[in-house]
Parts: sequence; C-alpha cells; structure tokens
Amino acid sequence: MAAPACLHPRSSFVDRPAAVVILAAGAGTRMKSKTPKVLNAISGRSLLGHAITAGSRVGAGRICVVVRHERDSVAADALSYDPDLLIADQDEVPGTGRAVHCALEALAGHGDPVDGTVVVTAADTPLLDGGTLRELVRTHEESGNAMTILTALMEEPAGYGRVVRSEGRVTKIVEDRDASTEERAIREINTGVYAFDGALLRETLSRVGQTNSQGEVYLTDVVGIAHISGRRVAAVVADDPWEVEGANDKVQLAHLAKEMNRRIVEDWMREGVTVIDPDTTWIDVDVELAPDVTILPNTQLQGACRVEEDAVIGPDTTLTDCEVGAGAQVVRTHGLLAVIGAGAQVGPFSYLRPGTELGANGKIGTFVETKNATMGEGTKIPHLSYVGDATIGEHTNIGAASVFVNYDGVTKHRTIVGSHCRMGSDNMYVAPVTIGDGAYSGAGTTLRRDVPPGALAINPASQRNVEGWVEAKRPGTAAAEAAARAREVLEAREAIPGTDYGAGDGRGAPNETSGTPADAPGASSAVGNEEKGAIE
Repeated sequence: MAAPACLHPRSSFVDRPAAVVILAAGAGTRMKSKTPKVLNAISGRSLLGHAITAGSRVGAGRICVVVRHERDSVAADALSYDPDLLIADQDEVPGTGRAVHCALEALAGHGDPVDGTVVVTAADTPLLDGGTLRELVRTHEESGNAMTILTALMEEPAGYGRVVRSEGRVTKIVEDRDASTEERAIREINTGVYAFDGALLRETLSRVGQTNSQGEVYLTDVVGIAHISGRRVAAVVADDPWEVEGANDKVQLAHLAKEMNRRIVEDWMREGVTVIDPDTTWIDVDVELAPDVTILPNTQLQGACRVEEDAVIGPDTTLTDCEVGAGAQVVRTHGLLAVIGAGAQVGPFSYLRPGTELGANGKIGTFVETKNATMGEGTKIPHLSYVGDATIGEHTNIGAASVFVNYDGVTKHRTIVGSHCRMGSDNMYVAPVTIGDGAYSGAGTTLRRDVPPGALAINPASQRNVEGWVEAKRPGTAAAEAAARAREVLEAREAIPGTDYGAGDGRGAPNETSGTPADAPGASSAVGNEEKGAIE
C-alpha cells in the first residue's frame, strides 16, 4: 500500500546540513492569477509543498521558507506541510540574495547559526527530487567546496541564468537579461539550487550589491565573489532536466503537472496496479494503491485516497480522500471523504459526500446521493435516492425514490434505520425518526413517527378516481381525445353479450398493485408479494 520506492529516494551522506532555505517570496506575475504562484497545486500539493517535501528529505536541522507576496497565505500553506519550519520575512530590498540574507538572520535569531552546509532552492520546481538534493550535498561536502551549483543542459536556455566556466571551473553566473551575446550561447544553465558553506554565505552576501539591470541583490553574485577570493565553486549537472523546470505561467504549470502525473502513474503500474488508459488517469502523490487494483479511463484519485487490492475504480470517476475496500467496484462516481467497504458496489452516477460510510458488500446505486450517512454490511440503496444524516443497519433495503428529510430549516436531524428492514419505494423519512430492526414500510409512506421493530409502516389512504375529469376540464387536448377513444372501445366491449369486460374497476384490468402487503390493515387488494413497492 505504500507509495513506490522511487517516489521516496533514500541515501546517506557525510554530514547533516545545517539548513534548507526555500525561496517563496516572489509575486509570480506571469501566472496572471490572484493565487500566489507557489500556491498553485499539481498532483495534490502546492508548488511550495513539493519544495518542502523535497527539502525535508535532505535531513537538515531546519527548513526556512522566505515569504513576502501574500505573506500570510503562503506562510500558512508552508506550515501545513511542516509546523516546525521557520518562516522568514523578506524586507523591501528585492532579489534572491536579499531573500537568503533575511533567512540567515531569521535562523540566527532562533539560535541556528548555520555554520554547516546551507541548501538553497526555489519553491517553483515541483519535480525536484529529494534524492537529487542529497547527492548535491554529498558532492559539496566530500569535495570540500565553498559552493556547489546544480546546473542543467538546455536545448533552449533562453530566460535562464548561464553558468560561465574558465578551464572547466565555474567563475560566475550571469542572468539572461545581463548576459552578452557570447554568454547567451551557453547551454549550461543555473537551476537556482545551491549548496553553500554557511560561513562563506554569510560573509559574501554582505558584499553583494545591486548593480544590475533589475537593481536587485542577486544570490548568483556570490559565485564571482567566491571565485575571486580563491574559494572553490563547483557544479553538478542534473541528470533529469525535468527536475529543474520551473512553473512561471499556466502553460508551464500544465506541462509539469502532466509530466509528474505520468511518472506517478507509471510508478504504480510497476507496483502491480492496472491502469487501462494512463493518459486519462490522474493520481495524486499521496494516494496509496494495493497490487491488483484496476483503474479504468477518465479516473482521478485525489488527496489521500487509499484503495485495497482487487478494487476496480472507474471509468469516469473522481475520488478525493476516500477509502475503498478490497474487491469493491466504483463506477462513474464522485466521492469526497467517503469510506467504501470491501466488495461494495457504487454507481453509476452516485455522489458520495463527506461522512459517507458504506459497509462491506453494500450498494449505493444509480443517481443516489449520500452525506454524513453510515450504512451497514449488505445494505442497499439501489436507485434515485437522497440519504443524508442517517445511520442504517445491516442488510437493509431502501426502496427507489426515497428521501431522508434531514433539515427543518434551522437544524439538521438524524434518521436511524435498523437492520434487515425492507423499506418501500417513494418513502419520506422526516427526521428525527427511528425505524426498528426488521421493520417494513409500504410504497409512498411518509415516516414521521418512530416505527417499532418488526412493524409495518403505511399511510393508508383510499385512491379516488374522478371519472371523466380530463374530457370535462381539458377538452380538445390529446389526452382528452385518447380518453374518449378508450372509453368508446370499453363501452363497445361491454355491450357484447357473454363477455366479462365489465369486471374490475370498469376501465379494463383489475387494480392489482398497491405496493402494500396484502395482510396490512387498510389494504384494499390482495397482492401476495411482501416486497411490493421496494425496488432492488
């Protein structure tokens, strides 16, 4: 049930880094959205959440997230992933260098002098893997570097800072807008991910100015200062360029989401999950799947879904934070915070709202909506019903077109239905009401009072037929014309000597279906079917 190992890389390294600094202060104007860039989500996590998850796998003493734009919402999102991380506020001075300076000050203020390795990364590279960060730190510490940069080779490097080398050694990083024509031809780009010697970082940041086209304090200027000072600056080229792709606009966000989902789906397939159409299947990073789960086309598993072995999900199904038991089948269903028992059947066209719990081998069928409802083992709600704020026992059948009337305009009330009940179609359960074990109800019953165990609940009312009403009140309509023709046929048949067409109610066949058991008080016809009115 655990996520594939490839999603959770592990390795060891020389020393534990002092801190991981995640830069999340930018406005992200190219997203053209009121949502801060780092709070855009893919695969069930915000961009910032992916960065924090990767950073946490480095094993640093402290994670520090630098915020500014939409400070409160970004900080709240960060703390939702790790309540122990530190939030650092960037002041009005712009630039990545200033952001890291503010982080170091915040860390020092909390008793973290960061004398060891400091990892710096951006919050907008969701495919960056924790294992890559660990290897960056390993190389940095084993080589005794003052600074180690994670770089990548790009076919189209426009927009990225270029890594400038001399005799193979990194001498500086130049931003795209500040680069010369010769420098813009360089394909090795800066990914914005670094490992620093903490003492060097504190020392050199104080010497970085704002003499560039943007008037910002560039963190990349530390490279040139360290090189001039004779300190060793090295680079590690990322094996997978996708890991360092940033999400700067909605187009890039969609490309990254598709690539991440492709990897997640393929990882689960390698773990024994059958995915019929990977291109239309979306699985979030926190979903857990057992071997021999089958996922049919156009299915989305979101949040922290958990699906047990031999379950079949889809097609056309969206489940969010749901649990699905072994061997269950969920077809064309939308579910949120619901629990589906082993061997249960759900759908098609079911809507499971929060608080739904369906027991083993139960059924929630076509066009059924449930909310805050618990249904025991073997209980069935097959068709066209709303079940809200209810507790239903085991092996009970709820007839079609039933509504649990749970709201009086002010307060929600609960309905309790016992085990082994057979409830008729078109029933209204006006809460609060309790139906005892083994009780029955007739079709069309409105249940306003408690029903004792083993009792039959009915609302006996005689059917009244107003003869000739349509022809009198709706003359000239198609219905009136059809009624007149039928009346003429019946009258002609009744006029034939020796026939029994006049038997019954005078309009053809006798009335045979009341929906109420024949031995019920007030029953007007013998039906002989104790489940009449309950549609399975």
